[in-house]
Amino acid sequence: MKSKILIIEDEAAIRRVLSKIISEENENYIVEEAEDGLIGIDMITKSDYDLVLCDIKMPKMDGVEVLERVKVLKPEIPMVMISGHGDLDTAVNTMRLGAFDYISKPPDLNRLLNTVRNALDRKELVVENKLLKKKVSKKYEMIGESDAIAHIKSMIEKVAPTDARVLITGPNGTGKELVAHWLHEKSERTKAPMIEVNCAAIPSELIESELFGHVKGSFTGANKDRAGKFEAANGGTIFLDEIGDMSLSAQAKVLRALQENRIARVGSDKDIKVDVRVIAATNKDLQKEIADGKFREDLYHRLAVILIDVPALNNRREDIPLLIDFFANQIAQEQGTVVKKFSEEAVKLLQEYDWTGNIRELRNVVERLIILGEKEVSENDIKLFASK
Repeated sequence: MKSKILIIEDEAAIRRVLSKIISEENENYIVEEAEDGLIGIDMITKSDYDLVLCDIKMPKMDGVEVLERVKVLKPEIPMVMISGHGDLDTAVNTMRLGAFDYISKPPDLNRLLNTVRNALDRKELVVENKLLKKKVSKKYEMIGESDAIAHIKSMIEKVAPTDARVLITGPNGTGKELVAHWLHEKSERTKAPMIEVNCAAIPSELIESELFGHVKGSFTGANKDRAGKFEAANGGTIFLDEIGDMSLSAQAKVLRALQENRIARVGSDKDIKVDVRVIAATNKDLQKEIADGKFREDLYHRLAVILIDVPALNNRREDIPLLIDFFANQIAQEQGTVVKKFSEEAVKLLQEYDWTGNIRELRNVVERLIILGEKEVSENDIKLFASK
């Protein structure tokens, strides 16, 4: 595989020497040259490079400015700075600004080639990680081209890289969990865990222990110290699903965790510092819950920095054909069978159906029709299903 390398150096003799040494080292190294920073930036803007070697002291635009521009334009490109003897302090400082390494003039042959090899390996690793992240994200892909889904995707792209808290609302089965996963996968916290807590599935007397942990002897059955979900999510994301079902006492502790970034295990007065991004979801009308005294207004405002409302499937019927195709392919892959097609008439009938269970119900129906139907799911199959 070819590697494109750009040398930005105003001294022609040094530029030629560097180009000769690098291009002769490996026939897969394609070396291009730029005589100043402005030309270099123009070339980087118009073309992709696997490595840039850049002199620090140059007319028109110095190397530090080139480095800063490249980190904005194409941050994945490793930058190796070329320093004269008087530029050593600046060269060291460029490492803090994101340079991969620096080499001194005149360049030591072995050091130069080792640096080039290491920088190219690093670039390859960064690209592999980006591809892997895209593959991982496909697991939580949001299917649909309706205006509502386009709006949600746009919001995720803007919000995910921040640490802003997000409250996801919408009926059961609409894909609120999917939105939460996308927010985590596209965030800077993706290397750390995303811990999910279904607040509705945990008895109210155990929710505090589940979230914050407990110390031995703090209640009947607490036989040993145990960390909670907030600690497990440290550095990552905690997803509080169905938060509208959380007890008021647990809400108070969550509020404190959000205010102070600290939690205390049940039965302990020792604070534990946590760095956690909180994403919450609910199918309830929290404003009504607040009015009924069942949900804390101050917690609501802490959680709802960003509000994402996921629409019911009945309000995005234009996405149903895409969802049917997606589920049909997914189910065939899971079962190791041939993908079954749905006739146009079958798809139209499914678009007209009243989807009270939303996307979750649609997937179940598609799976049932695929298992029970013939080679192609027809209009009659749908009518038979609807009559049951």
